[in-house]
Amino acid sequence: MPEQHAGRARTSRTTRTSAGKEHLRGAEEAAERACQSLARLIRHKTEGVSAVSRTDEGWHVDVDVLELPRIPDTTSLLATYEVDIDEDGSLLQYRRVRRYRRGQADT
Repeated sequence: MPEQHAGRARTSRTTRTSAGKEHLRGAEEAAERACQSLARLIRHKTEGVSAVSRTDEGWHVDVDVLELPRIPDTTSLLATYEVDIDEDGSLLQYRRVRRYRRGQADT
């Protein structure tokens, strides 16, 4: 049943197991959780997600991050981080795998 909050219905995006833990329900929620966890750790603004995949342990998410803003914006430095989270959305590990200029095309 949806929770009521300030007169508006709110639905939960996670499911509970019999042990009371909440599991992520899909790729969209996994991507959101990975972005939030990474941003808290590295203190850079996340720009978006370039990949999400299911793993045996949970989710693998590639997060694009603005590491160094510059003017003009096309010369800003971005990075792609691989982020692994478990079924509950807890961060397992992350690492930076690529750094590039915003205007740079993939080769």
